[in-house]
Amino acid sequence: MKASGFLLRWLFALLLVLITFNPTHYSLFHWLWPLSNEQLPLKILSVLVMLVIYIIFLRATFRSIGLVGVLFASAISATLVWLFVDQGWMSIDNTTALTWILLIVIGTILGIGISWSHIRKKLTGQFDTDDVEE
Repeated sequence: MKASGFLLRWLFALLLVLITFNPTHYSLFHWLWPLSNEQLPLKILSVLVMLVIYIIFLRATFRSIGLVGVLFASAISATLVWLFVDQGWMSIDNTTALTWILLIVIGTILGIGISWSHIRKKLTGQFDTDDVEE
């Protein structure tokens, strides 16, 4: 996998997260809330499509890096935020910045998860295979 392959997967994961919710109020969440009957079939279709995409990304992420990998990546990200706050580079009172950081972290974890088999193959030369149930 080339760097462009990882970048594309990461950008798609980030886009998925940011389409779902973001502080600009231009997101699926803000379009749906408060719930009304206006464009209800389109809203339901949008949610179902997003759920399918999330299932694909989440399944790939948990199959490739597992719960431990997700927790480890989250712990690293949380420690980086702590470092930024401790050094005075970021304020804990700035909820908008924290929201953006959280969304980027989630997108990055999903991007790593969807790309991990390729990354692992490049690092170790080992291939990942899916378990085949008979």
